[in-house]
Amino acid sequence: MNETDLEKLKYPIGKFQAPKDYNAEYISTNIAIIESFPNKLKKETIDLTEEQLDTPYRPGGWTVRQVIHHCAESHMNCFIRLKWALTENNPVIKAYDEKLWSELPDNLTMPIEPTLQLLEGLHFRLAYIMKNLSGSDLDKSFIHPENNSEYLLKQIIGMYAWHSNHHMAHITTLKKNKNWD
Repeated sequence: MNETDLEKLKYPIGKFQAPKDYNAEYISTNIAIIESFPNKLKKETIDLTEEQLDTPYRPGGWTVRQVIHHCAESHMNCFIRLKWALTENNPVIKAYDEKLWSELPDNLTMPIEPTLQLLEGLHFRLAYIMKNLSGSDLDKSFIHPENNSEYLLKQIIGMYAWHSNHHMAHITTLKKNKNWD
């Protein structure tokens, strides 16, 4: 497999591109993506076999099972970061090592059903709070310590919608390539 093919498997929908304008349509469209993600993920994964769940989506990549659990962990962090930004003045958030988390036993062997249930409730809450953000709330921010960058809540909405679609594409591309449909 050449480097271009590997990059396409790694980023099947491309890397996140921030828009020039965070208008109301952009915000509502991305909240809808976040809101619908758990049902789409469940539809794509609930009938997979254990062997399929333990298949990496690319050489050297996570298994489908690890991707599902990672989405819950990442999006739980998003929820907490959003709450911090809404209740504190530009807080420095806590980073986590997603690679190390992905290697823990729950990510490697745990069934996906509890995580799919967690995502359903979590995304309901994410969408609910995001739909109720005011214009000034959308401009609230936090600092990520890995690169000392400031992230606005309106950016986070786009990033996590992209993140949902990004990992969904890992799974759907693998299913297509393996003829699992």
